[in-house]
Amino acid sequence: MPLHDEDAALIDAPGETVFRFIDDPARLASHMSRSSWMMGGGRMEVSVDEGGGRRVGSHIRLRGTVLGVAMFLDEVVTRHEPPRVKVWETVGEIKLLVIGHYRMTVTVEPRGAHSWLRVAVDYELPSRRAWMGRLFGGAYAAWCVRQMLQGARDHFASR
Repeated sequence: MPLHDEDAALIDAPGETVFRFIDDPARLASHMSRSSWMMGGGRMEVSVDEGGGRRVGSHIRLRGTVLGVAMFLDEVVTRHEPPRVKVWETVGEIKLLVIGHYRMTVTVEPRGAHSWLRVAVDYELPSRRAWMGRLFGGAYAAWCVRQMLQGARDHFASR
């Protein structure tokens, strides 16, 4: 996948606790479940299979609207090594506006009572409307990465 974004942050919680938080697809995708300007006023609903999005081969599906356009994606967990690494990527036919297929990687590095959390995305431009991807894909990918980090920061700061 040719395009990439990543960021990292120190989280005020032990590694195993942080991994349990990020291993929950609903928590990690919460930025897409709320209506926002980056979501074009729409939102996505998360559903998981019997694996709960927490084991290799488990599916995570998101469905909703962005700018009034129906969106859908299916992700599969390809690597799951608690409490340190989780990787998932889109599979099959997806309907997204500004990015195409992608792979997300989350790593947790324990640092005493804290953890270093890194979130990365490797992504393609959308196969249709590639011009939208060139204009907005990078900003959207960066927003997703930072929202995931901020969600973890906020969760553990309020404890």
